[in-house]
Amino acid sequence: MTKTTEMTETNRIEKEVVLRASKSRVWRALSDSGEFGTWFGVNLEEPFEVGRTVHGRVTHKGYEHMVFEMTIEVMDPEDVFAYRWHPHPADAAIDYSKEPTTLVEFRLEETPDGTHLTVVESGFDLLSPERRALALVSNDKGWTSQMERIRKHVDG
Repeated sequence: MTKTTEMTETNRIEKEVVLRASKSRVWRALSDSGEFGTWFGVNLEEPFEVGRTVHGRVTHKGYEHMVFEMTIEVMDPEDVFAYRWHPHPADAAIDYSKEPTTLVEFRLEETPDGTHLTVVESGFDLLSPERRALALVSNDKGWTSQMERIRKHVDG
């Protein structure tokens, strides 16, 4: 079951899903860069490590032109995985490196049915109004899709 939380503000997106998998299984899907790339749709070049910036290419059809970059912030085993990135860097002609990043946090909680996974992306208010509006709409749809993708990945 996927729960979508309404965007009631301009600074954050929150999505939740209950996965029929153990916390250790969900943690592996989040914290192993190869496995993360499989369900997230990105070909990553480096392993995850706190403080490391990881690069890759998006593999979703129609988005292959997008370069993927994330900086790992937190890896608290089986509890929190967090990174920073530039939300919706869709225009290859724009240098997003000067823009503020948003923080993406995955939180895991054990439940009788498996694992409750919450993803929160915050920090949109630091973006310019034009970028914020597009990034919020795009990433809100994207997180809905990604929660379904990880569900399919770990539920088998």
